[in-house]
Amino acid sequence: MPLSLPRRKLLTYLGLGTLGWQIANFASLSSASRIIAPESKIIEPETITAAANRLPEFQGISEWLNSASLITTKDLLGKVVLVQIWTLGCINCQRTLPYITSWHKKYADRGLQTIGIHTPEFAFERDVKNIRRAMTKYGITYPVGVDNNFQTWKAYKNEYWPHLFLADRQGIVRYDHIGEGAYAETEAKIRQLLGQSA
Repeated sequence: MPLSLPRRKLLTYLGLGTLGWQIANFASLSSASRIIAPESKIIEPETITAAANRLPEFQGISEWLNSASLITTKDLLGKVVLVQIWTLGCINCQRTLPYITSWHKKYADRGLQTIGIHTPEFAFERDVKNIRRAMTKYGITYPVGVDNNFQTWKAYKNEYWPHLFLADRQGIVRYDHIGEGAYAETEAKIRQLLGQSA
């Protein structure tokens, strides 16, 4: 039996709506995958200018967890510094934390200082009790700065969770990595900056 004109129009609109939804969904998935796609950048010595590549100061930290006092980048000179910007609800962050905590345990006594900067995406991530619970869950014993107002996030010109920065003993950023992965590459760079053989 042939379809009536109004019914045909309705089916056409439904079909176009479904197609539009699929295109929008694909675009958002593509966009999301670009946001969390791993990316590393090694900064070679010949391209380093101290002012442009100095580890930015931590700004607007409302509280330091696992630290009795305020931490500044000046305090960290003489150490290799690993800074990770993360948030507790981010699955990509959760997957990186076992590597970050293991490097802290393995290299802290050899000159590596690990710093976490917790910048929330959602309201529940602003609660310090929730941050402390996550730190206990993942075995985080290094200092974590609470960056609820995104001031350190902005100082680092950051746009991603997680984002890792690695600075040499002079406070110059020599490597950064966005997202998961590149664990062997990152550890090799840590060892190199610590002056150990890979």
